[in-house]
Amino acid sequence: MAGGPLDLLDPVAGELIVDIGAGTGSQAVAIKVRCPAARVVGVDPDPAVLRIARAKADAAGVEVEWLEGYGDQADRRLGAGVADKVISSLVLHQCDVPVKAEILKAMVRLGRPNARVVVADYGLQRTLLMRLLFRQVQALDGWERTGFNAKGQLPQLMTEAGLVGVAEHGVIPTPTGSISLYVAATPGAGG
Repeated sequence: MAGGPLDLLDPVAGELIVDIGAGTGSQAVAIKVRCPAARVVGVDPDPAVLRIARAKADAAGVEVEWLEGYGDQADRRLGAGVADKVISSLVLHQCDVPVKAEILKAMVRLGRPNARVVVADYGLQRTLLMRLLFRQVQALDGWERTGFNAKGQLPQLMTEAGLVGVAEHGVIPTPTGSISLYVAATPGAGG
């Protein structure tokens, strides 16, 4: 599987797919467009952006469920062990390290055994150009919280949160730094 987050997610009919930090809904809508027979739930704490997300889904003619709430509470809102796949894009770099950890732990609790988890976020900034470009994000979102990602520490935190098989499946250079695509899984039954 190559490509972007949606390709790595590989949505399948009948699956429950949860988008943590769905924002204005672009990713959740794209998942539903690609796989209309999947149940897609977008979770975000901001009611204003969820209104935009609902409008995007309506405009695309797809039904996405929108849940107002924080990512670290997603499993408490939807139930533990219910999601076949969980995805999050460009959320974790905005959070302090303890919050990153709690969101990742909630993803583990939310997923069924062996659920696929895809995280697309700023990762290790490998070149001088990417490090310089990423300073824009750091100035906006905070040096300490973003520095954690820029140093390549997110995969270790994902493992510490309980995800297994954490691997970087791609790096996308952008005008604001490089975005890493991580794929992992929740522990298997009995694991």
